[in-house]
Amino acid sequence: MPWNPELYNQFKQIRYKPFYDLVNLISAENVKNCVDIGCGTGEQTSILSEKFENVNFLGIDSSEEMLNESNQFTKDNLHFEWVTIEEFAHSTLTWDLIFSNAALQWSDNHAVLFPKLIANLNSGGQFAVQMPFQPENVLNTILLEIVTEKPFVDLLRGFIRNSPVLTIDDYTKLLFDCGLKGLNVSLKVYPIIATSEIELYNFISGSALIPYMERLDRAGQELLKSVFIQRIQTHFISFPAIYPFKRILMYGVSG
Repeated sequence: MPWNPELYNQFKQIRYKPFYDLVNLISAENVKNCVDIGCGTGEQTSILSEKFENVNFLGIDSSEEMLNESNQFTKDNLHFEWVTIEEFAHSTLTWDLIFSNAALQWSDNHAVLFPKLIANLNSGGQFAVQMPFQPENVLNTILLEIVTEKPFVDLLRGFIRNSPVLTIDDYTKLLFDCGLKGLNVSLKVYPIIATSEIELYNFISGSALIPYMERLDRAGQELLKSVFIQRIQTHFISFPAIYPFKRILMYGVSG
């Protein structure tokens, strides 16, 4: 089951708030080149590029479906490439700004990945990352409960995608140990006011649910959807309901 840009962008207003908060942490000074890791459709990369003058931007993503939407944003100083995060981490290119909004949670072993990325910063380079704090977000915990129960544990052959996201303390220490200065690391709640259980299901179905759905046949997908919606109803009881979606934002400058 590939990424669906249309479904993902149904919640554009919700997903863009942390993006703008992350952008506001960045300084436009002394930036000549920037990479956006996990650029998706490229729209946010294009918005980010407008903050700077005479800066070359590269957006990378591993979803062909998302990148197909990026052609409309390509310009002289903004290009896009199909590259996985893991492949990029082994690149020898260096950057004045490494930016990633809601993407690195898809890669494992952050204690190894982050130092590799930070090592590719030029002196004075900026590192700006935002990720959903999956371990404490209700929809993620409900999903994890369901896929570890029968019949899904059998249908998925035991597949579980445990979140690689660390604690805010872990990231603060990790960035410090990598030599970053001017650290700004925070956990922020972005409330979602949901009018129905379907709205909450659609929100997670465009992201965290994908690795499970792509491992199920049509009948299994419909069953997982049905059980998930029922479980959401049980948890939230009545609607409208508030879903306190938590995200980690982090920023630092290479010494």
